[in-house]
Amino acid sequence: MLTIGTVVMTVEDLDRAGDFWRAALGFVNRSEPTDDWVILDPPGKAGWDAPDASIALSVTGYPQHYPPRIHLDLYADDQAAEVSRLLGLGARQVDWDGYPDDADWIVLADTEGNRFCVIDTGPRTAA
Repeated sequence: MLTIGTVVMTVEDLDRAGDFWRAALGFVNRSEPTDDWVILDPPGKAGWDAPDASIALSVTGYPQHYPPRIHLDLYADDQAAEVSRLLGLGARQVDWDGYPDDADWIVLADTEGNRFCVIDTGPRTAA
């Protein structure tokens, strides 16, 4: 059986992207970064083959492409607070006209332009 071990995102500025994702998710460097590569693990992950996916950042030297073909979905009990926190860390809101009226997600981009969604997983109230 396969499991997702690492999601790799391309970046242009490894330090800036690493700082953003460590602060956003609380992940830690698996080992010392090289000039073009770092793997970030969830805190307490016992080894590369332990459960929970990691994020790797890879310097590519070429710009991001849009629309991206892959993105992260981040779950948040308090979506507004998390979006505000992430914007404070350097994320930016993506102008997107594809939201349905009942959308439970907000599209953001990290410091390198990699898009991700913040999904509202908080309790729902009947309207």
